Amino acid sequence: MTSKFTVFIHLPGQLEAVPGGGLEMTENGSEVLQSVYGYGSRYIERKDRLEIDPLTLALVPGKSISGLAPPDTPGGRLTEFGAFRDAAPDLWGRRVIENKLNRAGPLPASLYLEHAGSNRLGALDFRDKPNDPPHSRGAVPYIELGYLQEASEKVLAGERLPARLAALFDAGPSMGGARPKAVIVHDGREWLAKFRAKDDRFDIPLVEYATLKLAKEAGLDVPELRLEDIGGKKVLLVERFDRQPIEGGFARRHFLSALTMLCRHESESRLSSYQEIAEAIARYGAAGNIGQDLRELFGRMIFNILVNNTDDHLRNHGFVFDASAKGWRLSKLYDVVPDPVVSHERYLHLGVGTEGRLATLTNAMSRHGVFKLTHADAKAIVDCLCTIVREWKTYFEKYGVPGSQVDYIADAFRHPRDLGWETI
Repeated sequence: MTSKFTVFIHLPGQLEAVPGGGLEMTENGSEVLQSVYGYGSRYIERKDRLEIDPLTLALVPGKSISGLAPPDTPGGRLTEFGAFRDAAPDLWGRRVIENKLNRAGPLPASLYLEHAGSNRLGALDFRDKPNDPPHSRGAVPYIELGYLQEASEKVLAGERLPARLAALFDAGPSMGGARPKAVIVHDGREWLAKFRAKDDRFDIPLVEYATLKLAKEAGLDVPELRLEDIGGKKVLLVERFDRQPIEGGFARRHFLSALTMLCRHESESRLSSYQEIAEAIARYGAAGNIGQDLRELFGRMIFNILVNNTDDHLRNHGFVFDASAKGWRLSKLYDVVPDPVVSHERYLHLGVGTEGRLATLTNAMSRHGVFKLTHADAKAIVDCLCTIVREWKTYFEKYGVPGSQVDYIADAFRHPRDLGWETI
């Protein structure tokens, strides 16, 4: 089966999307066999045109830009373009769409793409024809947050959503990840609302809130956060960094995951490293901001080691296009949750240094030069982060995490000396 879409692109600072080109997907059931994309001739002629992906869909003068297909990767052949994969629903969004359609998954990828709504992650949209309007309404107001929580619980329980609740997810079922979430608008800004699941080992929205606040205390680039109590349950609100309030609505910022920026298949994520993301920043980053973003990425790697965030895969690192700087910037930090384990030897998802994924500060320091940092500068970053994170219990209590939750996640945090701090 072959499905065809017109790919729309929200250009920087604009409210309405423009047709960018055509996408064809050949599928066998839920398996994507091949994708082909071609930029439209009118889009190519635009002076304000934006390339979808600087690797596989680059707009290079003199180069053919029609009939493109994803290239081979070291780990095998890609059948989907990474930029379109980033804009498609992940596990949670797929569950919502399956519930809405009353169909058991997995469904064809084109079907998820079709039903994901227009308020998806980043600046892309997918419609049947060039003159089609957006598929769905905007984000729901804050006042409906309680109904969204109720709806997420029904989806998790496998219950069919009534129409009044299913419509609430039209604003963004394509937001990535496996955990329950929805998009709302509040105080003139768009937020991602993240809910607790009934089988969570601990209060993840609350702990994620405290962890991100801790990261901000340590000087990392964190989005605006709010913590709400809905019926005795905590809901984390994270301001969307891919949206910019402007007169009349929200402009969209083009987003690419690090998985796409490295041109990798999902299965290759664990074989990748922070150093490779650093090299992508050096190659595609916005001039004048590369050093700052490399420093930020190094700090995030250190922070993930200190809090044992083992969910640091390539889709949990992202880039947004900065129109003013005419290049890609590291997105704000997101999806950071401590993993309480008792093992002495720990590993992150991504490679850390010369000893692979081993989560020690010694290993992290082993390749500081890739981040364009001197040994002294890298050590200063480690010292600062260690000083803040070492007091994590004080900060978590400040942010409202009860003692029982602090005790439960305590195994995620180890003293810096156990991570090689004193030997650096």
